[in-house]
Amino acid sequence: MDTALTLTTDMKLVLGLVVFTMAMFVFPRIRSDLVALVVLVVLGLSGLIAPEEIFGGFSGNAVMSIIATMILGAGLDRTGALNRLASWLLRRGHGIERRLLTMTTAIAALNSSFMQNPSVMALFMPVAARLSSRTSLSLQRLLLPLAATIVMGGALTMVGNSPLILLNDLLQSANNNLPSGMATLEPLRMFAPLPVGVALVAASLLYFRFHGDRKLRDGDGTSVAPTRVENYFADTYGIHGDVFELVVGAESPLVGMSVGDAELLHGAPLVLALQSGDDTRLSPPVDMRIWVDSVIGVMGPKQEVADFAQNNFLRMSSRLRHLGDLFNPSRSGISEAVIPPNSRYIGKSAADLRLRKQLGISLLAINRDKHVLRDNVRQVKLRAGDMLVFHSIWTDLAQAAESHDFVVVTDYPKDEQRPHKFKIAMAIFAMTVLIALTSKLPVALTLMTGVAGMLLTGVLRMDEAYAAINWKTVFMMAGLIPLGWAMDSSGAAAWVAGHTVERLPEGMPAWLLELAVALLTTAFSLVISHVGATIVMVPIAINLALAAGGNPTAFALIVALSASNNLMTASNPIISMIIGPANYTSRQLWRVGGPLSLIYTTIVVLAINLMFWWQARGG
Repeated sequence: MDTALTLTTDMKLVLGLVVFTMAMFVFPRIRSDLVALVVLVVLGLSGLIAPEEIFGGFSGNAVMSIIATMILGAGLDRTGALNRLASWLLRRGHGIERRLLTMTTAIAALNSSFMQNPSVMALFMPVAARLSSRTSLSLQRLLLPLAATIVMGGALTMVGNSPLILLNDLLQSANNNLPSGMATLEPLRMFAPLPVGVALVAASLLYFRFHGDRKLRDGDGTSVAPTRVENYFADTYGIHGDVFELVVGAESPLVGMSVGDAELLHGAPLVLALQSGDDTRLSPPVDMRIWVDSVIGVMGPKQEVADFAQNNFLRMSSRLRHLGDLFNPSRSGISEAVIPPNSRYIGKSAADLRLRKQLGISLLAINRDKHVLRDNVRQVKLRAGDMLVFHSIWTDLAQAAESHDFVVVTDYPKDEQRPHKFKIAMAIFAMTVLIALTSKLPVALTLMTGVAGMLLTGVLRMDEAYAAINWKTVFMMAGLIPLGWAMDSSGAAAWVAGHTVERLPEGMPAWLLELAVALLTTAFSLVISHVGATIVMVPIAINLALAAGGNPTAFALIVALSASNNLMTASNPIISMIIGPANYTSRQLWRVGGPLSLIYTTIVVLAINLMFWWQARGG
């Protein structure tokens, strides 16, 4: 490579835009997506990028892959897949902390290999809160290991995080400016970084198993669960959130009895659902009959429910085999509502209003003047100011609340949930992975195939797919991609690389240069976004590799992976999401995340060198 390149006006302008972008990210006077738009406009007006190419980032494979992963994640969320996962983890963990922590973080890592990291973290936050409320695992001991393995899991595939999604587009752009006779840089396949990702996930699990967890135990911060609805209702109303299924045998005295009569039996738990033949109801009407083989969904303390089941010859199960979809927390749950002064419910009881039959809502308790009423609550005449505790399907609650006869004060999912589409969504997701493994189709097209499947089968509606897209991320990425092109086409990346190599000691091994590139990229990611760090550093890394006789693709992959190596500051959106709920201090994050970040860098450089060495040998 020619290290005597002259610094041209175009190079100065591109480098100036790089400095401007970094400054705007460090001192956020302007929104990051607006900064990207300003950079895009300047590149177009200055002629650094041709007018017909300036908006190419919006239609690039990287941006389309980002959009597709967001929609696929929304489809899985609609089916309540993560809530099912939380229940499964609680069952399989058997209350053993280390097992539960390891299983949760490992599964989060697998999820992050096909979904954007912030989306995975958002989905796992309520899972973590539920696990924390049911076990002695504090959120401090749970959330940072979870965030770390989500970051590591993003390295399992080329769609696990934004830098890796960007990488193939940047490699393709670099091909336009390679020296004559240089072999073209091939795009990386979907599972190209898999060995590196596996090593990173394993390192994270071992780190928190033997070192990080001890540091978090020593922390003096107090974790605050983002939502502990079950604890709140248990403490305030004596309503325990554990749900059980009771199967009615032929010898049970409940056979032929109505739901209303069953509720009046001594020690009866709260009856919330009933499956009788082909008829399955949440909040069953009081006149609905119970027959042999009916399945009753009840809520209450485990021992009380067990005693009731034994006394009435019922088979009890904590695993919801028949009513799991009805009790999926994304579809139904407990809420509070207050009666306003102008309500038509005043002076009437739940029995008069037929809340179950007309609205599909079960009244569990009433808080009146700081006194909780639970006995024969369906016959209590309602007053203005009463706080009612309901159990219902969320969509039924939202529809009933439109009358303004009660005002719901609990935050609950107002969008339609589709747990009955769970198997369809998982089948489409599995097919998408299979296509990615067995075909040579572009990653973006493979992911969009899965998106089309979810839309056609009704897992998602088109408007919901649009709403799932984070347009800030899309505009920031699409606006900054041309800056990476300009770094290459103007010669700015070659100039930086050439002058860097000139000042390095002669005979410096390539792996040491790779280590320096990894650390520099990590440093950039601490102050600017991982997308910005990738776009700035990939062209420089490729040119450094050419100048030093290294492998350009290996250098570029090291940059893309190192851009996500930020486990210490809130500039990583994953870390910013957990600081508040777990009450982490900066000292804690640096004490626990700092050593893990160094381990991350070491593994990335070592694993990539081994991987490309093995490929060179024809392995």
